[in-house]
Amino acid sequence: MKFRADELASIIQKEVENYESQIDVREVGEVLEVGDGIARVYGLSGVMAGEMVEFPGGINGLAFNLEENSVGIIILGDFLQIHQGDEVRSLGKLLSVPVGDAVIGRVVDPLGNPLDAKGPIVTSESRPLEIIAPGVSQRQPVCEPLQTGIKAIDSMTPIGRGQRELIIGDRKTGKTAVALDAIINQKDSGVKCFYVAVGQKDSSVAGVIEVLRKHGAMDYTTVIVAGASAPAPLQYIAPYAGTAMAEHFMFHGGHTLVVYDDLSKQAQAYRQLSLLMRRPPGREAYPGDVFYCHSRLLERSAKLSDENGGGSLTSLPIIETLEGEVSAYIPTNVISITDGQIYLQPDLFFAGQRPAMNVGISVSRVGGAAQIKAMKKVAGGLRLDLAAFRELEAFAQLGTELDAATQAQLDRGYRMVELLKQGQYKPMHVVDQVLSIYAGTKGYLDKIPVQEVPRWETSFQQFIREQKHEIWQKIDETQQLDDDTEAQIKESLVDFQRQYDSQRREEEARQSPAQPVMA
Repeated sequence: MKFRADELASIIQKEVENYESQIDVREVGEVLEVGDGIARVYGLSGVMAGEMVEFPGGINGLAFNLEENSVGIIILGDFLQIHQGDEVRSLGKLLSVPVGDAVIGRVVDPLGNPLDAKGPIVTSESRPLEIIAPGVSQRQPVCEPLQTGIKAIDSMTPIGRGQRELIIGDRKTGKTAVALDAIINQKDSGVKCFYVAVGQKDSSVAGVIEVLRKHGAMDYTTVIVAGASAPAPLQYIAPYAGTAMAEHFMFHGGHTLVVYDDLSKQAQAYRQLSLLMRRPPGREAYPGDVFYCHSRLLERSAKLSDENGGGSLTSLPIIETLEGEVSAYIPTNVISITDGQIYLQPDLFFAGQRPAMNVGISVSRVGGAAQIKAMKKVAGGLRLDLAAFRELEAFAQLGTELDAATQAQLDRGYRMVELLKQGQYKPMHVVDQVLSIYAGTKGYLDKIPVQEVPRWETSFQQFIREQKHEIWQKIDETQQLDDDTEAQIKESLVDFQRQYDSQRREEEARQSPAQPVMA
């Protein structure tokens, strides 16, 4: 068989053209020991901190401890499939998660894998899990309100876009409910929401997803789940994954809200990893850098300057206390990092005050800058009035006789407390909040029995929307309460009170049996 010289020459020429001089060099190590979500590996001398490595079967890991003779790897997957002697390869890249519109409305794990049986997440964009937070020059002061729809919060501890407001309290005091109300209230506001569940029961997370779906909030919300049964490494990285997904929208000029539920569990997962890696324990057995673990996460919340697009990332970290111990290690750490806290107290919760916010300890360090002008005007003295009422209430329990002015102050306090109560998953529009609080602080509720306050408020809001809608619309458009609008509100309150009183008299007449006429 003869070969033609020109054919051979063309084949050789093609081979030469397609020849790649680069050699595929990968650093390979060997597993020395494995267990409890970590592996100790020998041979990866050039690996960097935070670099990804790959185990057999496609399981990934993260370089966590760089020691003289070995590397401590945290395993992001099923560590039971990894055995001593297995080969480990460094991948030369940082851990990234998929981002963009494809993740909105989905339930994912901290690596971006779908958990909702709706098919794969198709996106070409990804972001590294950890980045350095925007610097001072890239930010602007928090000045735009983020309405939670909860009267007590929006009036006394307002939250602004780009703020970090801690929700703290014992278990079963309504911390998650407050965060969910804030998410549900972002409907039609353009704010993308991210709910990060760390160390929660799967049944609890399923309940949260169902609530969000029921109220139409899953259309703009992503749920990142690292449940109680998930390995500690996944619980540790979950908050960073949620933040990376939210940052994509922030850097593109959008507004986002991230709820970390809760960072106590993340700190415990980090403590577990650190102790297994033989890092020296500090206070409460947490490693010395647990503060940095939370500070580098929460510092990524920001309101970017207009030159950088003006986007924002608002975060609501949740911390669980034990027996109200706010001075424990993790609570004090996170309190010092955040821009204020909402403290939920068990005593108030069991007394029927929902949300069970303790006004004395709760604070927003942004304050009136995160409120519309109308709310600022009507709720300016509300905090101090309620604090004074609490003191008076304690004094009145001693059974001493009170003068008329003190009794009037107490009566109004009871009605304001009743007015600030709110049902679960029933966020209220800010204009309705302004009108309710105006009526309460100006004394229009003073003659209404305390138990009738919720009914009065519902009827009043309905009256304004149906019969005086122009007032509602004007406050909504201008977000201010000028003298003319205030006069119209006062007239409306007088008209409504007249209608309400006649309605009550009719009801009482219907309920009481007719008296027989005596001959």
